[in-house]
Amino acid sequence: MASAFRTLFGDAFSVDWLLFVPALLISLAGLVTMDSFQGDTHFFSRQIIWLSISVAVFFFATAVDWRFLRRTRILVSLYLFVVGLLVLLFVVGHVSKGAARWFTLGGLAFQPSDLAKLVIILILAKYFSRRHTEIANVRHIIVSAVYAGIMAVLVLLQPSFGGAIIILGIWFGMVLVSGISKKHLFTVLAVGTVMISLLWLFVFQPYQKARIETFLNPLADIHGAGYNAYQSTIAVGSGRVLGKGIGYGTQSKLLFLPEYQTDFIFAAFAEEWGFIGATLLLIICIALLYRIIDNARTAATNFETLVGLGLAILYMTHIVIHAGMDMGALPVTGITFPFMSYGGSHLVVEWLSLGILSGSKRYASGPKVEVIG
Repeated sequence: MASAFRTLFGDAFSVDWLLFVPALLISLAGLVTMDSFQGDTHFFSRQIIWLSISVAVFFFATAVDWRFLRRTRILVSLYLFVVGLLVLLFVVGHVSKGAARWFTLGGLAFQPSDLAKLVIILILAKYFSRRHTEIANVRHIIVSAVYAGIMAVLVLLQPSFGGAIIILGIWFGMVLVSGISKKHLFTVLAVGTVMISLLWLFVFQPYQKARIETFLNPLADIHGAGYNAYQSTIAVGSGRVLGKGIGYGTQSKLLFLPEYQTDFIFAAFAEEWGFIGATLLLIICIALLYRIIDNARTAATNFETLVGLGLAILYMTHIVIHAGMDMGALPVTGITFPFMSYGGSHLVVEWLSLGILSGSKRYASGPKVEVIG
């Protein structure tokens, strides 16, 4: 029993506080934005519980020896498990607003697409780490695209346009950092352009097309498809330099801005904290991303390096798209702000992934080694 415990948890426990503190500050910023200080504390109270669970998951994950994730058999099993969950959604998933994205049990809801983002990073990290010396072969780019494409299509069919974009963004980013040649980069871009064209013609729903068209001309239908984007830009702009004050965001608290606890939490935060507060929040996000990339640079193996870079790509994509759509610079895709938006499953997975990085740092010493298996 003792030897099994040491195998799982290793011989030491140390927390990477430079990962933990920025993420906690971002989470606390989300909590403050959800609390109106006017009696409506539903989202605030539930998020407190989810954040407590997520932080506990982080500390547990920090203590685990994650080197077992280097095994191909384990990662393939995880991949197939998550693909199975995404398929099962269409059978027993909870349907809300026409989308089947959640499994529900009592008052709890779990969104498998959040776990899919972490698993696709792990499987691609393993694939590219074993083949980095021959990455110039375009066959490996195609195979990796199949891994990501299966998950992206299943998420898109829920339908979750934003989730599919994130998975494809992870794949594209990891292809770039894996060492692809410029010639193959243009090939990937060409293939991507064809895929997007086919999606537009045969897959995208009318409301998804409307969102993209609204991005091109957001004021064309401010009472319809452009309403959310319009209200979000008003919220950001009305915050001015110093903001309206905590709990005094009229666009969010008076519900002119829908889903302000999730899809538009950055806009709600900017309204109350202003340009200075929003800038400080983004600086904290940059500090977190820098720490993740720094850990990736000093990781023990190429696998851990690619996992770290994949997570940096995941968070950066979420932050850029979420903040961009809240400011009217990108189409509204329903993407959460990492560690900040309301929700349990994405928060737990995000803190779990940081715990994996924190735990992996414990054995990141000496030159990188190759891992076979």
